[in-house]
Amino acid sequence: MSDWTIDGSEGLAILGDTDTPAREPGGVALLVHGFKGYKDYGMFPVLGRALAEMGLVCHRFNLAHSGMTDDIATFERPELFERDTWAFQAQDVVCVARAVREGKLRGRGLPMMLVGHSRGGVAALLAAGRQGDEIGPLAGLVTINAPAACCSMGEGDRRSLLEHGIFESPSARTGQVLRVGRAWLQTQLDDPAWHNVADAASSVNAPVLVIHGDADTTVDPGSAGVIAGAAREARRVMIAGANHVLNTPNPAPPGVVSSPQLREMIDVIGAFVQEIMPGDRR
Repeated sequence: MSDWTIDGSEGLAILGDTDTPAREPGGVALLVHGFKGYKDYGMFPVLGRALAEMGLVCHRFNLAHSGMTDDIATFERPELFERDTWAFQAQDVVCVARAVREGKLRGRGLPMMLVGHSRGGVAALLAAGRQGDEIGPLAGLVTINAPAACCSMGEGDRRSLLEHGIFESPSARTGQVLRVGRAWLQTQLDDPAWHNVADAASSVNAPVLVIHGDADTTVDPGSAGVIAGAAREARRVMIAGANHVLNTPNPAPPGVVSSPQLREMIDVIGAFVQEIMPGDRR
């Protein structure tokens, strides 16, 4: 595994790690985390290694406004978290894809797929659906427990955020009280069409695999049907008994036995990779 840094949205640093297959790679995967997530969160290192075992170069990274650095004990940059918007997240995905296309990160010339968990799935859909020309051709896109809307806030919380400029969102992991800034909601109100997740999914010019756990209490499993129904070419897979994080602790200790739900999800993604990647490159 190797680590790297590139410029992302607002010129801020995107920190990433690369899991590399033992054999000649047949493709490249960009792994995108969700809300309060980061590149080393829970199942991400496990999934990154699994994608490498499938023959893919896997780049997993911290979105520039995630607030996270390589110190996983804390959100070291909470002021960046407060400034985050969906446009910044989509642009970060574009920046990593461009770095691969330009040879700054490994994988130049290889078929590319995006894999996003939770809000990372939405960021991947927005990037591919709204900025596909900047990303370049995709072999496929995978969403894992992704919501079907950019905002799930109730009306009262929306009014409070717009009035006060911040919405407090405690982190159970670090004990910090993080703040979502007004721009996150205001940009959605200013351009609702751009933030329409189903419409973005319909614009993705690649096969889409929509995975959701049927025991997810964080994001409504019905979101999977909305996304899959909107995409041009999609398959929906429900994982029985899987919660929002595929029943995986954070952090996942090295050598920990993966949950049956996580193993099933990896098998589903592996079958998808076999279908979308050219046979002579796997």
